Amino acid sequence: MKALVALAFALTFLSVAPAQKTRREVVKATTPEQDAKPNDPNVPDGVAISTQFERVVIFRFKHKADLLAGMQQLVEQEGIRNAVILAGAGSVRNYQIHSVSNRDFPSKNIYIEDKSEPADIISMNGYVLDGRLHPHLTLTTGEKAFGGHLEPGTNVFTFAIITLGVLKDDVDLSRLDDKTWR
Repeated sequence: MKALVALAFALTFLSVAPAQKTRREVVKATTPEQDAKPNDPNVPDGVAISTQFERVVIFRFKHKADLLAGMQQLVEQEGIRNAVILAGAGSVRNYQIHSVSNRDFPSKNIYIEDKSEPADIISMNGYVLDGRLHPHLTLTTGEKAFGGHLEPGTNVFTFAIITLGVLKDDVDLSRLDDKTWR
């Protein structure tokens, strides 16, 4: 009887997989003064920046490559200062992303990491701003589609292909993602 109880306990314990998905919220405050300031009437509601693609570059990443680290390495290797991320496709073994989680300053982000769930990359877009990556991606499993900012530790499964439209170096994109420029 003890052996049967021990076996039942062991089967129950072994059949429960440890949770692989984690969620954490992080406040992304600038300074209390910056977060409290109203919109500046001298900052326009929208800005248009004209430029042209100088070239198109296609990155390919192999199985187990860290997607964000690989992109940063190739951006540096290719001497890319400014670019538009035009497309992305492939699959990942796991993922870590973040997305905004509130509507008022200071802004907050939810970071989601799943170390064991594979997903297809169905799109990627974003920018390279003065050499700094700002990639967003959309992933899908058999049950859901979701996305956010790409974070370190997202590893490629089959392959990943990312296409960048490289812009002229002299175009100033430095304030495009500056949340204090309002």
